[in-house]
Amino acid sequence: MWRLSVLGSGDAFNSGGALHSAYLIEHGGGKVLLECGASTLAALKKAEINPLEIDAVLVSHLHGDHFGGIPFLMLDYLFASRRRRPFVLAGPPSLCDRVRSVYAGLYKESHFHQMPFAIDQVTIEPGQDLELRGLRVEAFRVPHVAEPFCLGYRISVDDSAFLFSGDSAWTDEFVARSRDTDVFLCECCSLDKQTEFHTCYADILAHRDQLDCSRLVLTHLGADVRAAGELAVERAYDGMVLELGT
Repeated sequence: MWRLSVLGSGDAFNSGGALHSAYLIEHGGGKVLLECGASTLAALKKAEINPLEIDAVLVSHLHGDHFGGIPFLMLDYLFASRRRRPFVLAGPPSLCDRVRSVYAGLYKESHFHQMPFAIDQVTIEPGQDLELRGLRVEAFRVPHVAEPFCLGYRISVDDSAFLFSGDSAWTDEFVARSRDTDVFLCECCSLDKQTEFHTCYADILAHRDQLDCSRLVLTHLGADVRAAGELAVERAYDGMVLELGT
C-alpha cells in the first residue's frame, strides 16, 4: 500500500483559499513531491511534514503554481532545516535553469549555488519511462501552454498505478493511460469550457464512461467548481489522503 496526500488542490488563483498544486507520494522507497507550487513549503509545515523527508520533486510543467515553491524549499534547506543529503529535481529539460533564475530574482545573493548538498537533475521528455525513488513514471505530452512542453504522468508501484493529468485540455490520452489505475487525479478549472488549454467539468462528464480508473478525483479546481453544489465526480481538497494499492 502507498499513499497520495493532497497538499494543494488549488488553481493559480488560489480559488477558495486552496493552496497551489502539490501532492506528496509516500511509499517504501521514499517521499516524492508531485508538483511544488508557490505555497508548498507552507503546506508541508501546516501538515507537520518535515521538508527534509522529501527525496525528490517531480514537476509536470514550468508554471509558477506548479514549480514556484522550489526556491523556497531550497531556502529552507540552506538556512532552516540545513539539508545535507542529495536532492532530486525531475521534470522538463529547463527545470533547474528556471529554478535558479527564479531564486536569483527573489534573492539577488543567489545562494542557490552554495547549497551544501548535491542537486541531481532528471530531465524528462514526452514518451519517456523512468524510475524515480522506486516509482515507475511514464511521461506523456499534454495540450497546455508552457515552455518547453507540458507533461502528464502515470505513476506506479508494482501493480498499482495512478494517473495525473497535470494542466491540460482534455485529451484521449487520458482514456488510454487510465487503464487499470486506482486513481485518476484530473484537473478541472471550470464547470464549462472557458479556455482551450484546461479541462472543464463538462469535458470530464462527456468522457467519464470511457475512463478505466477505480476512482476519479478532480483537482486544480476553479472558483465555480469549488462553489458548485453536489457534483457527479469527487473533488480533491487540501489535506485529502488517497490510499493506493489497497
